[in-house]
Amino acid sequence: SGSTAPNTRIDGTGLVLAPGFIDVHSHDDTAVLAEPDHACKTLQGVTSVVVGNCGMSAAPASAHTPGVTVYDRVADYLAAVGEHRPAVNVGTLVGHGAIRAAVMGLRTDRQPDTAERSAMADHVARALEDGALGLSSGLAYEPGRYARADELVELNRPVAEAGGLYATHMRDEGDQLLSSIDESIEVAERTGVPLQISHLKASGRNNWGTAGRALARIDRARERGVDVMADQYPYTRGSSLLEQIVSGGALDGPSPFGQVTPADVLVAAAPGHPRGEGRTEAEIWAAEGVEAREMADRIVEAERRRCIVVIDNMAEDDVRTIMGHEAVMVGSDGVPGGARPHPRLHHTYPRVLGHYVRGQGLLDLPDAIRRMTSAPARRFGFADRGEIRPGAYADLVLFDPERIIDTGTYAEPTSGRQVRPG
Repeated sequence: SGSTAPNTRIDGTGLVLAPGFIDVHSHDDTAVLAEPDHACKTLQGVTSVVVGNCGMSAAPASAHTPGVTVYDRVADYLAAVGEHRPAVNVGTLVGHGAIRAAVMGLRTDRQPDTAERSAMADHVARALEDGALGLSSGLAYEPGRYARADELVELNRPVAEAGGLYATHMRDEGDQLLSSIDESIEVAERTGVPLQISHLKASGRNNWGTAGRALARIDRARERGVDVMADQYPYTRGSSLLEQIVSGGALDGPSPFGQVTPADVLVAAAPGHPRGEGRTEAEIWAAEGVEAREMADRIVEAERRRCIVVIDNMAEDDVRTIMGHEAVMVGSDGVPGGARPHPRLHHTYPRVLGHYVRGQGLLDLPDAIRRMTSAPARRFGFADRGEIRPGAYADLVLFDPERIIDTGTYAEPTSGRQVRPG
């Protein structure tokens, strides 16, 4: 970590020199501005991040826009990045949810009329002109959940023409996982846009074991020429906004997030309820004497979109199955904020290298590095990055393959040094 004086000689004997890691699925949109040193990523060897994921991007802004949207145009956001000079390179997608909220509002459950379709298309065109890498969607969240495939097809046509890609948090990662993959592939087939399935997983205990079937759907599409890839974080717990978990019905039955119990939901960030951070909904229920579902409603009413939770809803076998697929790369999906963020924010890359490469032998080291470097660089258009060669940018990471390991836990997610210096 930290900067090194020019022409300093570093002894790398016994260490591995790799291209800087590229986090293809981050939510660092405003974190790179608020904390430009961005130690949560640089300490694990990440030198480039892709933001604007899950339909939430830093532009376009409106009073209704979810998440982190604060700039009128992508060009304004990228100018702010240039002014703050963060320690990582930043590329952004434009969020379908941000665009839809700006044009139609956050909770408008209907299809756009002609004028609204034109306004959304204009937003996409401006974003691409400003330098957006493509379009992202969050179809499990408001307002993305109200959009039909035809809307996504219409907005992705100019993305395909501009050479961008479409990254999607699919409509359902639980009971309707397979149909959601089919819908995503349909958008890619109808437009020719390269498809990136974000944080591929099988959520909910009743869906454990379906990862192989999901990958088979992707393989069949790839065999007929559809450009489909995916990314994944190396954990069995996910993370999201409690407001969306509750409104999506996850505590009441099957949902896009799978069905979860109060014991499965750990509060990571709740600025107005700091005593609840680090405790599950079940533990808060027991301590406060309020039934868990009512407690969740109270927290959502008070916190709105500020409450971030960690959800225990995946199986290790499915994580391993997805990780082994050749078209899957690594993305942290880390959400900055709160006292106990999901450890993926700080530890994704050393976990892959230490646990799954050295400890489990699931991937060999060159393949793991490919999934973190050259494959993401090609996929997202990071020119002259992701490789070590003359003329490329000197985004480099030096690590000890026998010692690197993730040191954070769900209880202490920011503990330890993620990359051991040589």
